[in-house]
Amino acid sequence: MTRTPPRLVATALGSIVAITALAGCTPAAEPPASIPTATAAPETDAASDLDGTLAALETEYDARLGLAAIDTRTGEVLEYRADERFAFASTYKALAAAAVLDRTTDTELDAVVPVEQSDLVTYSPITETRVGAGMTLRELADAAVRFSDNTAGNLLFDALGGPAGFDAALEEVGDDTTVASREETALNDWQPGSEDDTTTPLAVARALEAYAVGDALDDGDRQQLREWLVGNTTGDALIRAGAPEGWMVGDKTGSAAWGTRNDIAVVWPPDDEPYVLAVLSSRDDAGADAEYDDALIADAARVAIAELERVRGE
Repeated sequence: MTRTPPRLVATALGSIVAITALAGCTPAAEPPASIPTATAAPETDAASDLDGTLAALETEYDARLGLAAIDTRTGEVLEYRADERFAFASTYKALAAAAVLDRTTDTELDAVVPVEQSDLVTYSPITETRVGAGMTLRELADAAVRFSDNTAGNLLFDALGGPAGFDAALEEVGDDTTVASREETALNDWQPGSEDDTTTPLAVARALEAYAVGDALDDGDRQQLREWLVGNTTGDALIRAGAPEGWMVGDKTGSAAWGTRNDIAVVWPPDDEPYVLAVLSSRDDAGADAEYDDALIADAARVAIAELERVRGE
C-alpha cells in the first residue's frame, strides 16, 4: 500500500457567502448570520506536530486516516492524506440529498415516490415501514441523511439519474474527484486500490462546504439540509464526540468494507463561523471484514478542531 506524505496546507476560499440560522433547532449556539470575506492564511509551522499526532492515531487504531478540515472564516485548510482515496460509504447520502434539493421545486420535493417491496435493500429502517404507501422525496432525503436508510439512498440516486447523475451533480459544485459507480448496497463492497465509489477527504469536504455553507443551494434548501444534518441519529460517537461541549454539529456517517469508517460534518463554534470536517478511515491491510473503531474518528476530529481553533486565535 502506497502512502503519500501527509501535509498541512493553508488556502484562501475564493468567496465566502452568507450563512443562515437553522430553523427548528435549539442548539447551544445558532450558526452566525454572516461570514466576512476570507483572506489568505499563512503557512503554519505546526504541520509536523499535527501530522505526528494523526500518524500516532493511525498506529494506535491500526488504520489509514484521511482528514480535511476547513475554516470557513479564514480559509485555513488542514490536510492529512487529503488527496488519498477512501470509500465514501453512506456519507454520499448528505450530498445526494443536497443535490435533490437543488434540482427540485418544493412541489416536486413533496410529491410521493412509490416504495415497493422489490426496492428494499439491507438496512432500511424507515422505508421498510412505507412499502405500498410511498414517501415524498423530502421524506426520503430525511430518512437517508438522519437514519442512513439504504433504500432511501437508492431512491435519491433514482431521482438524480443514478450514480452517474449524482456524479454530474457533484461536478456542478466543483467536485471532479468523487467516482460514483454503484447503488446500495454494492457501493460498500469497496476494494483497496479501486476508484469505484470513492472520494478524497478534501473533495468531500469541499462539496459539503458548497452545499451546507456556500451558495450551491438557495437559502431555504440550505436551511433544510442543515436541519437534516443536525438531526442525524447515527453520529453521536464520531465527530460529535470530538467537538467541544456546547458546539453544534451536523454530520453524516458511513461505513463499508475493509474497516471503512467515515464522518463528514459542519461544526459550529458558539457565535462564530463554522468549520467543515471530513474524517475518512480504512484498514486496508486487515481484510474485507475488518472492524472499525468510532473512537478514531472522534479523536481525529478533536485534534483537528483544536488545531483550527489555535490557528484561528493567532
